[in-house]
Amino acid sequence: MDKILGTINGMEFTVGDTLLELSYLIAALLFVVGLKLLSHPETARRGNMWAASGMGLAMITTLLLHKDANGAGISLTNVWIILCAIGVGAAIGWIVARKVKMTAMPQLVSLYNATGGGASMLVALLEYPAAVAGNIGSLLVTVLGLIIGAIAFSGSLIAFGKLDGRVGDIMKPFMTYLNLVLLIATLAMGVYIVISPNPPSEMLWAIYALTALSLVYGVMFVMPIGGADMPVVISLLNSFTGIAAAMAGFIYNNQAMILGGILVGAAGMILTLLMCKAMNRSLLNVIIGAFGGGGATGDKDQGVMKEITLSDASVLLSYSQQVVIVPGYGLAAAQAQHVCRELDELLSSKGVNVRYAIHPVAGRMPGHMNVLLAEADVPYGQLVEMESINPDMPGTDVTVVIGANDVVNPAALTDPSSPIAGMPIIKAHESKNIIVMKRGRGKGYAGIENELFFDDKTRLLFGNAKDSLQSLVNEIKSL
Repeated sequence: MDKILGTINGMEFTVGDTLLELSYLIAALLFVVGLKLLSHPETARRGNMWAASGMGLAMITTLLLHKDANGAGISLTNVWIILCAIGVGAAIGWIVARKVKMTAMPQLVSLYNATGGGASMLVALLEYPAAVAGNIGSLLVTVLGLIIGAIAFSGSLIAFGKLDGRVGDIMKPFMTYLNLVLLIATLAMGVYIVISPNPPSEMLWAIYALTALSLVYGVMFVMPIGGADMPVVISLLNSFTGIAAAMAGFIYNNQAMILGGILVGAAGMILTLLMCKAMNRSLLNVIIGAFGGGGATGDKDQGVMKEITLSDASVLLSYSQQVVIVPGYGLAAAQAQHVCRELDELLSSKGVNVRYAIHPVAGRMPGHMNVLLAEADVPYGQLVEMESINPDMPGTDVTVVIGANDVVNPAALTDPSSPIAGMPIIKAHESKNIIVMKRGRGKGYAGIENELFFDDKTRLLFGNAKDSLQSLVNEIKSL
């Protein structure tokens, strides 16, 4: 028999309850430690383990010690069902994580966001009758969990489709107003459900209508946002998923879910704001501005792009002292990170100081380039953030831009009419020589010409990044 320690507000408090709450506190501390370690590439793997340990502890103690309002624990049958579900999910996650390519990591993150939001949405739907029978507070968090979870679910699926090239941008002038109407209708339906005195059986139509409205709004919310804003969108949707998980925690009065959701939601929102700062734009502008959707204007005749031969590029790099590599999504798309690392090592063996300039929004998700280069065993000390590398650019002999575009476009600094005006960039144009590797003469995700490509100091090496880098490595070896 579980020993009763005392009562709180008329409810008995047992040893099992105490141990369960203590485990949740320890789990929350492990989440915080893990989150802190995740802030640096060198400790990120360890941070993942700490956070996973916290979640594992919370899951185990919940299965063993949780009791319902009647004092009954989880039945053995339900424990086995839960364990089987966890096993299946863990197996699928393990297989997917092992097989996913680094280029598809943003898509995987979007799918993870979708599953979290979808789970919170289902929890809210299932617990709605009990929430109505409770107080106004429980009903409010249930409705909020449903709305936020549904938006995170459908929005993340659309983000996945856009990142994977399966869904295009749909940007029409009326969409901003349509989304505003959808948002107002969704919130109005939520308020109606919360304040309605009708019993659950008479409100099922409303809860299903709210679910449908939230799902449609999630789709319409992400659909107009252009590819250049995907890092911000992913961070924002991640924040939504965390908030939805916290709402589910309130529904079940589960401290671990509440604290974990709050941490994820807060971290996602902080990262979202940092991404916006890196682009010198407000979050509202990202959501309604449709930046990067191909409709940018203001292009002008820049001049002629000048090419460079492999021989000239190899000589220029081999006899330099300072080389900076600016990676972009083109590097990831070509899966050229390992060849890039080979070029880096080859130049380093010749006494060249090689570093990588990392822009906060390079790639398709926050930290995409860091993760990509870490897979190729690039030392973390060689990865230099934009603010730290920019002062050194005037003394750089050669800057090699691989698959990056908008994050090195000087128009952000020189053209007030440009859609990217004011966005902080890596100042590749200040280096002594620039070599740009790109597949063709097309524009970047922002849909505008890059002034850097027409600079007198810039030479372009056209072709697939992996093939170009491999040819360049072979050419340098033959010198």
